[in-house]
Amino acid sequence: MYAIRADHAFDGTRFLPSGATVIIDGERIVGVEPARCELPDGIEVAECSGTLLPGLIDCHTHLIADGTFGGLERTATMSDDQLDGVIIGSLRAHAAAGVTTVRDLGDRGYRTLQFRERPGLPRVVAAGPPLTTPGGHCHFLGGQVDGDVARAVAEHGELGVDVIKVMASGGFATPESDQLGAQFSVTELTAIVEAGHALGLPVVAHAHSLIGAQNAISAGVDGIEHFTCLTDSGPRVDDSFLDRVAAQDITVDLTLSNDRALHSAMTLAVLPPAMAKLMEISGFDSFDAFYRTRLDVLARLREHGVRVVAGVDSGMGPIKPHGNVWRSVGEMVGAGYPLSEALASVTSAAADACGLAETTGRLAVGCSADLLVVDQDLAEDLDTLGSAHEVVIRGARLR
Repeated sequence: MYAIRADHAFDGTRFLPSGATVIIDGERIVGVEPARCELPDGIEVAECSGTLLPGLIDCHTHLIADGTFGGLERTATMSDDQLDGVIIGSLRAHAAAGVTTVRDLGDRGYRTLQFRERPGLPRVVAAGPPLTTPGGHCHFLGGQVDGDVARAVAEHGELGVDVIKVMASGGFATPESDQLGAQFSVTELTAIVEAGHALGLPVVAHAHSLIGAQNAISAGVDGIEHFTCLTDSGPRVDDSFLDRVAAQDITVDLTLSNDRALHSAMTLAVLPPAMAKLMEISGFDSFDAFYRTRLDVLARLREHGVRVVAGVDSGMGPIKPHGNVWRSVGEMVGAGYPLSEALASVTSAAADACGLAETTGRLAVGCSADLLVVDQDLAEDLDTLGSAHEVVIRGARLR
């Protein structure tokens, strides 16, 4: 048994005015007390003048992708041992950044399932290969469905996935897919949702196109990833559409958290051809100009009462390295979210979206001891969230 005492603390929903002393026994939190509380003799105490909070959660990662351009596509020809090596490296990068849980939304061969509770590595919530159409987005991961979509969901369930991921539109990692169209009909998506829910599994939809997002909403998905809402004249996110998302209580993950320092190098000349074409059609002269419109949508989601969680799409290129989800907190604050709400999007709200409300994401008795300590008061210096001082994963102190 040991304890971590910090002058400042965020418990997953709010800042604790008296800081906190969190007592850990094995893998669990067994006490949450004010920072200056008296402890029984014999309990080792680590003192910190900074902030103690739950470990971060990245709601959208691809552990088999190594953070280089084309990394996900290259997995199609990699051996299982090679894939496992990348997965371990990705998880270590997350852990070093204070990420203690990840939701993997697309692997090959269900490789991530065996890493769900590896000692010293972040917990993994795994989708396995995403469901897609023949030749559709990320078909090379092995999740192509041609016919009985409910049976495909059942197969995923039999292999033990935690969530069903479906590609409602094309995507940029698969240039031949239709980024502006729909890969599944509303009828097919509804069958996927019903089959997933019958197994007790949430269903999230990848949707870059507006029609893909519309179809996913009509089918009753639990979450929408990217939510780019592209049309042949650019992104279109109407107020009435956001109201509909809020009314159906659908969680949105915009997959932001980019390292914007690298955006200047992402000129139209170096972007994937499909993405560069869409930038030109939409009237954007740079990738960062497009990204700024995404931040505008982030602000509007809050105005309309849409629940937002943070995921990076980590691993999908240099601007989206593993361990980058901390950046989303600053983006949300910049978009008008209170700091506590922004931090909840990477802790308690993220845990809720991952089906882990009673497991992690909170400083609470009975929860897993998944903790992050940073050196400063986050209310005064948010950038320090990107510099982990100490990370605890299921009770194991990493540093």
